Amino acid sequence: MPRQYANGGRAASGGGGQAPGEARSLKERVGALRNLRPFMLMVWRTSPGLMASTLVLRLIRALLPVISLYVGKLIIDDVVLLVQLPQKPATLQAWLDSGRLNWLVILLAAELVLAVLADVLGRVVSLIDSLLGERVSNASSIRLMEHAATLDLEDFEDAEFQDELERARRQTSGRMTLMGQLFSQAQDLVTVASFAAGLMIYAPWLIVLLFVALVPAFLGEAHFNAQSYSLSFVRTPERRELDYLRQTAASAETAKEVKIFGLHGFLIARYRQLATDMYAANRKLALRRAGWGGLFTAVGTIGYYLAYAFIVWKTIAGAFTVGDLTFLAGSFRRLRNLLEGLLTGFSTVAGQALYLNDLFEFFKVEPEIHSPPNPTPFPRPVRTGFVFEDVGFRYPGAERWAVRHLSFTLQAGEVLALVGENGAGKTTLVKLLARLYDPDEGRILLDGRDLRDYDLDDLRGNMGVIFQDFVRYNLTVSDNIAVGRISARDDRSRIETAAARSLADGVVARLPAGYDQMVGKRFKNGVELSGGEWQKIAIARAYMREAAVLILDEPTAALDARSEFEVFQRFKELSVGKTAILISHRFSSVRMADRILVLANGQVEAAGTHEELMSQSGRYAELFELQAAGYR
Repeated sequence: MPRQYANGGRAASGGGGQAPGEARSLKERVGALRNLRPFMLMVWRTSPGLMASTLVLRLIRALLPVISLYVGKLIIDDVVLLVQLPQKPATLQAWLDSGRLNWLVILLAAELVLAVLADVLGRVVSLIDSLLGERVSNASSIRLMEHAATLDLEDFEDAEFQDELERARRQTSGRMTLMGQLFSQAQDLVTVASFAAGLMIYAPWLIVLLFVALVPAFLGEAHFNAQSYSLSFVRTPERRELDYLRQTAASAETAKEVKIFGLHGFLIARYRQLATDMYAANRKLALRRAGWGGLFTAVGTIGYYLAYAFIVWKTIAGAFTVGDLTFLAGSFRRLRNLLEGLLTGFSTVAGQALYLNDLFEFFKVEPEIHSPPNPTPFPRPVRTGFVFEDVGFRYPGAERWAVRHLSFTLQAGEVLALVGENGAGKTTLVKLLARLYDPDEGRILLDGRDLRDYDLDDLRGNMGVIFQDFVRYNLTVSDNIAVGRISARDDRSRIETAAARSLADGVVARLPAGYDQMVGKRFKNGVELSGGEWQKIAIARAYMREAAVLILDEPTAALDARSEFEVFQRFKELSVGKTAILISHRFSSVRMADRILVLANGQVEAAGTHEELMSQSGRYAELFELQAAGYR
């Protein structure tokens, strides 16, 4: 049954579904604010010290503007009084000697201290926010990778999950500005409260006028933030395709084929088309946002000047002093800017909280394949082996069964070969054996117990599996082998033994830095290996694992016939006492197995030794003769 994911056409656990392109309602946008609490908890857990420091320093900074403005009012009032003195000292020294400048000097010194303090605190807060943001980004990226590691192979093979993973990955760094915005919002709220308290003493109705003037701008910003998120959400597949095209058109892995087939024009044209479409959609939204934003800003400006005119009139009428005029005008102007910033900032925060859905909904995706509450430990040694009982499996979203009514036994200590045409179910069988998938029908037993009864990590830890599409890591040779048992990465002796078993030691001997040689062309000083050399390195991983069950799933396709025979001959020798499966299209190699299963249409069509299958004149004999004819 297909897995259900978040946000898109399919709903996730704990998340509601909505059409991707549909604009988010006000209720949903406000509801997204619930993400702020877990987000701030994530920030706090990352570094309580840094977060507490920035909050305390921001609280101090929040009070500085109103204090500075009030000190400025006192300076102006004192200057006006001094100007109106009937008898003024003739020189600066005389003014100082008279003591009439003492209070003014104190006020000027205080304003200087406040200005310096504001600058210093601003730089310290920026430093702390930068350090905290980087730590939060790293921590969330690690958490995402750790969670992704728990999910099923089914998830990673699903395009909708890839979209969700891409959106979540972008939020690990893309939402760090939200942290600074939240802190700034909290700081501005304190500043607004202090300015509002001052205005309330003089003219309470100015606050009402201010809010009325700013509400349209807030609603407009909220609307366009939601539109922006919806556009970003629905364009995720295209954005992933753009990244893929950019990588494919200019990477070491694809350069040869792109040049040979002249694919640059095709790839660039496709990129240009997608980029142009995305630009057009973004441009349309940006123009609408700029137009309405300009109109709403004009409304706020008109409200400000109405209030300013009122304050001037009250000063002329004698109700306010010149210092009061300066304080009130400055307070109203700053309060207007702060409130406008708070309202639009709140809208922005609500919009960014929608993006946080992408991160937290990803964390809600749970694996379907996991260990039971009280798992059975993997048997050491394996006593009877594996039994497939009427196993059926169909890949998610597929109509055709990959395997069905599959029944056979893999005996302990047996080397079993699987043969069959492409699509017969060979690799699917291996995935089921390693519990990368669970059967939809039937069951698989290990020593008489269902595979689902065993600890998942223990089960996989005792299987050394190398697939045909093994990963070519751009790491050292040593690390490329050590990934088979990464916990033994520092055990050079074990690595060298694994290399010797896979015949990769001859490859290593030809490299300038031996086991410390960087391979692959992605990084400096990397050496590219041939396909066959890579395959020997990959096979060494299976031996590095020292697992009870060894599985080679067509990992030798790039080897010549002699090299493949040597590898499988070594495999046969080294798998004594182990349970092993090998898959190969070369019948000269599989004939060395203890027993051969012939798969067709997801079922076992025949089983036996090479001689027994040849004597039956069935599919195996037909395929063997076809291949043998090619060598005659």
